[in-house]
Amino acid sequence: MCRTTGAPEPAGTGDEPSTDAVFTALLEDSAEDLYESAPCGYLSTMMDGTIAKINSTLLDWLGLDRAEVVGRKRFPDLLTVGGKLYHETHFAPLLRMQGELRGIALEMRRADGGRLPVLVSAVLKRGSGGDPLLTRITVFDASDRRAYEEELLRRRKEAERARAEADEARRQAEADRARLADALAVLQKSLVPDSLPVVPGLETAVHYHTASPDQLGGDFYDLFPVDGNRWAFFLGDVCGKGPEAASLTSLTRYTLRAAAHHDPEPASALATLNAVLHERYTAGGDPRYCTCIFGIAEPGGPDGSVTVRIASGGHPSALVLRAGGGADFLPTPGGLLVGVLPRAPIGKAETVLAPGDTMVLYTDGLTEARLGPGRDDLYGEDALLAFAAERAPASPREVISALTGLLRGFGDGLDDDTALLALGAPATDGPARTGPTSGSAS
Repeated sequence: MCRTTGAPEPAGTGDEPSTDAVFTALLEDSAEDLYESAPCGYLSTMMDGTIAKINSTLLDWLGLDRAEVVGRKRFPDLLTVGGKLYHETHFAPLLRMQGELRGIALEMRRADGGRLPVLVSAVLKRGSGGDPLLTRITVFDASDRRAYEEELLRRRKEAERARAEADEARRQAEADRARLADALAVLQKSLVPDSLPVVPGLETAVHYHTASPDQLGGDFYDLFPVDGNRWAFFLGDVCGKGPEAASLTSLTRYTLRAAAHHDPEPASALATLNAVLHERYTAGGDPRYCTCIFGIAEPGGPDGSVTVRIASGGHPSALVLRAGGGADFLPTPGGLLVGVLPRAPIGKAETVLAPGDTMVLYTDGLTEARLGPGRDDLYGEDALLAFAAERAPASPREVISALTGLLRGFGDGLDDDTALLALGAPATDGPARTGPTSGSAS
């Protein structure tokens, strides 16, 4: 090919002579130099293992002199005790049988007493008649490989140990969680009655849903006699969760019981509770409060009716299902959270439960159950009223059963404790029925 000017291109670059000289110099290395200075160890042994030839590389690695090795030592003499054993039991027999071995891991002894991990390949040189004459052995330094393998092994052991420790920690955590759940369940039961008493002329039913088995709930309820034919009942919700809420729940429950025996008037009982909570907590700079409905039920009316008087401190209105169908709330306007102010306003209401009527008290876990992913998409009081109206008339046991099914239907949307207490006048002349205490930990 010619340039565009028509002048011929040069045949070379001018560097060929110098390049050829470099290659020539490399090719002039003697085979002996290549043998002695190879990057691996070479040695040849007689058939009895006596070393006939060894290169400088291997001598340097082992810290030995040629004169003390050639003709004086056998190949196994260069190995550690374990290496000698392996050579005699495996290496030598396999080599005689196969005529060749590759990449056998052994350890050689240094003159200073140290060990040199090596990979050994060997081949038998045979004469024209096929008889073995000598053994040629190649030795590669495996120190870096051994260090790498040991590091991998160390990391593997560390990972296995860490995994074992994690498994043990998980098992311990699960055991601790189970013990905690058992302890919390026992403590939770101590904060509400195991069962409701049988009240002549009054049907009752109750349900308690615990949102989390890992936390103490703050909802509470009770039903107990005060005097003659009057029965006190209450249901409420304290602020917070955990041990502090449990302490507040216990104080609230026993304060209301004591107050009711001193003065069973509902508003007076809540006023006493308000004074106790405000003095104990709020006045000391640690405000704690609750919502609560406290009531007095007087069964045994001439027609089997039950007179109910209630007082409320900031609690959701009671719900009444009528024997003739339909439902409505029993408003207690003006009531304020119990324990916030020294003298909190208290809402009051009164009603008569005719035979077949049922009154339901509930905590806000029911109406604030989430129907969707948003925090504002809540079940609400209107939906609860419609739900109750569709099922009226219903006995306390039937109402609680229906509401329990409703709670289950909320699934993960029910993320707060919920207490339900239903009181009703029996629809027939049969004996009063009391629903058993029930609960869930979903």
